[in-house]
Amino acid sequence: MFKKILIANRGEIACRVIQTARRMGVATVAVYSDADRDARHVELADEAVRIGPPPSRESYLRGDALIAAAKATGAEAIHPGYGFLSENEDFARRVEEEGLVFIGPKHASIAAMGDKIASKKLANAAKVNTIPGWNDAIETPERAVEIARDIGYPVMIKASAGGGGKGLRVAFDDKEAFEGFSSCRNEARNSFGDDRVFIEKFVEEPRHIEIQVLGDAHGNVVYLHERECSIQRRHQKVIEEAPSPFISDATRRAMGEQAVALAKAVNYQSAGTVEFVVGRDQSFYFLEMNTRLQVEHPVTECITGLDLVEWMLRVAAGETLGFGQADIPRIGWAMECRINAEDPFRGFLPSTGRLVSYRPPAATMVAAQPLPGREWTDAHGGVRVDTGVYEGGQIPMYYDSMIAKLIVHGKDRADAIRRMREALNAFVVRGISSNIPFQAALLAHPDFAAGRFNTGFIAQHYASGFRAEDVVHDDPSFLVALAAFVRRKARERAAGISGQVEGHEARNATDWVVVVLGPEGRQQHQPVRIETFDADAGRAVVQVGERRYDIVTPTRLGDILMHGTCNGQPFAAQVERGSAKRPLALRVQHNGTQIEALVLLPRVAELLRLMPYKAPPDTSRQLLSPMPGLLVEVAVKPGQSVQAGERLAVIEAMKMENILVAQRDGVVGAVLAAKGDSLAVDQPILTFQ
Repeated sequence: MFKKILIANRGEIACRVIQTARRMGVATVAVYSDADRDARHVELADEAVRIGPPPSRESYLRGDALIAAAKATGAEAIHPGYGFLSENEDFARRVEEEGLVFIGPKHASIAAMGDKIASKKLANAAKVNTIPGWNDAIETPERAVEIARDIGYPVMIKASAGGGGKGLRVAFDDKEAFEGFSSCRNEARNSFGDDRVFIEKFVEEPRHIEIQVLGDAHGNVVYLHERECSIQRRHQKVIEEAPSPFISDATRRAMGEQAVALAKAVNYQSAGTVEFVVGRDQSFYFLEMNTRLQVEHPVTECITGLDLVEWMLRVAAGETLGFGQADIPRIGWAMECRINAEDPFRGFLPSTGRLVSYRPPAATMVAAQPLPGREWTDAHGGVRVDTGVYEGGQIPMYYDSMIAKLIVHGKDRADAIRRMREALNAFVVRGISSNIPFQAALLAHPDFAAGRFNTGFIAQHYASGFRAEDVVHDDPSFLVALAAFVRRKARERAAGISGQVEGHEARNATDWVVVVLGPEGRQQHQPVRIETFDADAGRAVVQVGERRYDIVTPTRLGDILMHGTCNGQPFAAQVERGSAKRPLALRVQHNGTQIEALVLLPRVAELLRLMPYKAPPDTSRQLLSPMPGLLVEVAVKPGQSVQAGERLAVIEAMKMENILVAQRDGVVGAVLAAKGDSLAVDQPILTFQ
């Protein structure tokens, strides 16, 4: 086994590799850019080496700097994590040529699977199911139409070097095939420097299901069951689970055996993933092979009890797999939610800045700590948080948006969903926006709960974006009861303050009105009666309409996270003072639903109805930054006439360029920000006359 390894990555995955290496007694070297000088992975590693400025191309993508850092620190091997150079065959080869070990597959295997056309031919040769299509590069749009007709519509037009949704179109007729081919080719040339395009049958109601494989240098390859990854937004996975709620045992076995055959065909030596698209009739076809550790590997670790990072290190060090296919269990049900720094209510725009509060739910499972036994016991279930951030740290604009991976392990799928909903309720993130409300909405959706979904689930159900009203709480009065409880507890404390002016003391009451505040001054008045209140026991009985809530909680005033029992059932919710616009309100969050409410005496609530609504200032003549980021271009000048749809500015954040366009015709007034400025959310960029 290696004595020291270098981790050529950052964030969550670097921390994850460090955990396993530490358990195995292997020293670790972290690398960091200037933006990551104070990052968590730097703190956790035994050593750390600076490799360049914040942009990835000047730091984490510099293979020469990574190899030099490994040599300078005496590291014997390099673990690439995922992303960056993890699937770069040139980097893997250079690592080997420099006398170091690449903790991953050999460069020849990466090369064989890295090209979509070449990998499909290899899959055919290995008798792996492939989607009917034309596997050679197509030269003209006219030829593309001919091929599409032969295959039969709908077809998928794909760039050979594509990825992340770039260079991909679906065509349902000749016109769409002609135009889609041209668009795909141009996009592929601009994004990847490779304009080869091929066509294959489009599978209707497709599911994205992948098989985890593990091979060693002695010819042994096994599959570690499947992961269901169909819940995606713009081709990016959102929720992953293992096993899949869709496929049968026979399909699972057939997919696993074909994945092993493909891995053996390329002499695969490490952890890797063979991705399949599965039709509604359980027909399955090879999609691609990811020659690296996947983001969603923890769900496989949960159901098998194997540490994939550990086995990557063991295989790279020349060890033999110590088990066969029959030795791999499938224990319970695991699920992972990717917690990202993005605002789901603003089109999922990136959200960067400081984590003012960061308190993940209590972890009862630890990465790199394999679980015992082959049958489900309570020792298996729990919550795991894989993260690369900490409270007070920065989410930089230069890298991906992941804050953490929240993983749960349950006895069955219903148990896993229940555990995940509870864990999301207890996940506190402040200072930046996160996609936690969206994750909670997905978990609560009846079709998701029933396992009725495919890769088009989010596009179908949230076609116009995600809005607060898309989250339907199963008991909205519970949030009202929590607001009343907290207000009553605050009044109890106020009543105990000494030195109050006689006749004006803070007094408690039984009857209250919870005013839920909506947009544009709308109010919903909900009468509430607090029948019992015991400050010492932290208990209150709150009557809301016909519903009665017996709440018991040890949570102190001022704590964001509130946990306890309601009518004997455990709960976790988040309660805090409202926004800057509504400082006197209470903000209550539970199961993805959030309300802002005032808890008032009945007479005060009556007077509130009479208060006029103060409209917010008109910003229609300003172009505001929709997110924090770097202003990389201002495309207009003062006095310039613009038309609707015309490009105004470009903001870069988290490896994404966001183009801001004019919403209507107009004339530019003043330009208030310059190229290179770091912008905050809603910061004015320019005005219109």
